[in-house]
Amino acid sequence: MVAHHPPGSFEPSGSAYVDRLHGRGVELVGGSVVDMAGIVRAKYVPVRRLPAFHQAGMGASPSWSVFTIDGGIAFTPSLNVIGDRRIRIHPEDVRVVADGVGWAPGDLCDQDGEPSAMCGRSILRRISEKAGLTAYVGAELECTLLSPDGGHASTHPWAPYGVRTSLERSDLLVDLLKAAERAGLGIEQLHTEFAPDQLEISLAPDHPVAAADAVVLARILLGRVAAKHGLLVSFSPVPFAGEGGNGAHLHLSLADAEGPLLSGGDGPHGLRREGGAAIAGILDGLPGLLGVYAGSAVSSPRLQPGNWSGATVCWGLENREAAVRLVAATPGSPHGASLELKVVDPSANPYLAVAALLGSALDGIRRGLPLPDEVPGNPVGADLDLPTLPSDQAAAIDALVASPLATQVLGAPVVEGVAAVRRHEVATYADRPLTETTRALRLAWTC
Repeated sequence: MVAHHPPGSFEPSGSAYVDRLHGRGVELVGGSVVDMAGIVRAKYVPVRRLPAFHQAGMGASPSWSVFTIDGGIAFTPSLNVIGDRRIRIHPEDVRVVADGVGWAPGDLCDQDGEPSAMCGRSILRRISEKAGLTAYVGAELECTLLSPDGGHASTHPWAPYGVRTSLERSDLLVDLLKAAERAGLGIEQLHTEFAPDQLEISLAPDHPVAAADAVVLARILLGRVAAKHGLLVSFSPVPFAGEGGNGAHLHLSLADAEGPLLSGGDGPHGLRREGGAAIAGILDGLPGLLGVYAGSAVSSPRLQPGNWSGATVCWGLENREAAVRLVAATPGSPHGASLELKVVDPSANPYLAVAALLGSALDGIRRGLPLPDEVPGNPVGADLDLPTLPSDQAAAIDALVASPLATQVLGAPVVEGVAAVRRHEVATYADRPLTETTRALRLAWTC
């Protein structure tokens, strides 16, 4: 898996890493950051300049943090035409992602080398290092294969999870596994999904920063492998109006010196008191953080009851309609107990999404929040008095701006930046037909 290092923590000899990459056929190295709209943006250098990419970094204007999904810039009072940032990568993080091309996740830094307030990776690193707990995160990433013109890749009926639908794409799936092995990406499971031409891959759990790095790496590899097979791939939450959407579910497990928080206790399903408080914190913070988890112009249509997208603010054991699904520690769960947050979609910046999830869980533990009553059945249509999610994109962004927890966890600059780029989307797309918006944004998050 991709490692993570504080900027400046390692001074490379230069030649050893350059020679090693040259030996693997790498001529070009890219370093990426993810902006507030969830788009991965990168700069590239000849492999011989790898030491400079680490030590000095490559320049990026403040606008990089507030680029919009359609190529505009949503300037804020603090992010405008003045100033500069640097993208810095660590040589040990470079992975081969295409013939002749290496990639590494980048830290967005100020000119003096300190992490920028807009660097989601640095924010997540800080939260995880100060957590006082051991945290592991794993992601389930869904995407949709497209024809070269951006339409449906298949013309015949789709069989969800079908052997036919998967074996018809077996060459692509095998190439994806080969690419993942070459890049050091841990794929634990992959299959064709419910919606037409939809794939899902489950990534191995890792420490929070490495887990978010893996999401970016997976998106890059999926895009490159699809292109090799003459296809495009969409990470849009809703690629086609009226059809199934793509999620980017996050699993979280927590442990302290006494052991796991989600098992071994005397609470429901073995939860310890701290584990129950973590669930409570996630649910309590969810309405205000939805703009981070699923804040795009095409996120709300996916978050509908009956879509297994966690549209109901509750928790339950293996409850796929609940926002938080508890996976208990059983022989069928080799990694032990975890919490799955289902509302997250691929339009989210994965570093900010993991930071929000971990930060809200820690907030619940710190405040000693009581575990809400479990919803053991399907909450859809049930007469339950539960909190509600913001109803549309504008409401989600308003709730984010008003959330003290969002500012506490992510910082005021990030909240301001996310609000700026998403409000641009509201102004641009809110009054358009959904079919037009899904078409316009189908490839917005493709790497």
